[in-house]
Amino acid sequence: MPERQMSEQSLIGAFEAPPQDAARAFRAALEALARPGSIHEIKGGKAPAPVSEAAASLLLTLCDPETPLCLMGAHDTPAIRDWIAFQIGAPIVGPAKAMFALGTWAALQPVTAFPIGTAEYPDRSTTLIVEMERLSQDGMRLTGPGIETTASLTLPALEPFQMNAALFPLGLDFYFTSGTQIAGLPRSTTVSPETGAEMEAD
Repeated sequence: MPERQMSEQSLIGAFEAPPQDAARAFRAALEALARPGSIHEIKGGKAPAPVSEAAASLLLTLCDPETPLCLMGAHDTPAIRDWIAFQIGAPIVGPAKAMFALGTWAALQPVTAFPIGTAEYPDRSTTLIVEMERLSQDGMRLTGPGIETTASLTLPALEPFQMNAALFPLGLDFYFTSGTQIAGLPRSTTVSPETGAEMEAD
């Protein structure tokens, strides 16, 4: 009985109107990385818990049988693997071979285990989909391409993102997901403490 229920669960959760939903989701994904710190709605994908609707929609949009996916922590369950196998077909791999990875920030540690690309092929790196309790445009200060002056975004840490930006043009790219919301942080973005935190530190 549990196996039959698991199979049934893997059959649901795809986009209801695939061309339109996928196009909207793809635009949101592009905008999130092109405008670091901005928060966007992305809907339509429904995977087994604890995968958020935003993360499920990203997986449906960005992953296919040619994109190795790493599942970490509570996001690596038989039900989620079945859903990915049926809806996406992405091979499940370990961190060292992943093009995409999904999990909470704690589960994705150490992020240094994921490929950052090579000098010849900087695009051969991992994009991490980090599940968050909430997304908010406050916290860390962001500067760089796609940001007119500065932007702000709540991040789960500071130093790993500073180290990542220092690797540019190598490095990891990040999506943060919560509910039906996503935000992006490409490797080209510089992250620093918000001004208030800097003043307190002084």
